[in-house]
Amino acid sequence: MAWIYLLIAGALEIVWAYAMKQSDSFTRFWPTVIMVVAMAGSFGLLALSMRTLPLGTAYTIWTGIGAVGAFLVGIMVLGEQASAARLGAAVLIVSGLVMMKLSSAH
Repeated sequence: MAWIYLLIAGALEIVWAYAMKQSDSFTRFWPTVIMVVAMAGSFGLLALSMRTLPLGTAYTIWTGIGAVGAFLVGIMVLGEQASAARLGAAVLIVSGLVMMKLSSAH
């Protein structure tokens, strides 16, 4: 169950990062509300996952999901640049996440 909490927490991290961008420095009400709710949910589920998972594993996976997810949203939704170097960096992050999961005893 801890891994499910962690995956949902990572997805919510992507939501709050995107909502923060859409809030226009917290000047738009609904994106700001979505950001706060998603952030609270993300942190709460991360905390629940840490009841079972080691800190290093849980936090690394959580931030990795958020980083790669926000990167992909930036490219697919916001039209940000998808250079070879940026894509390579994302592949390295995902590789690190896979290695972290494979090396976890849980």
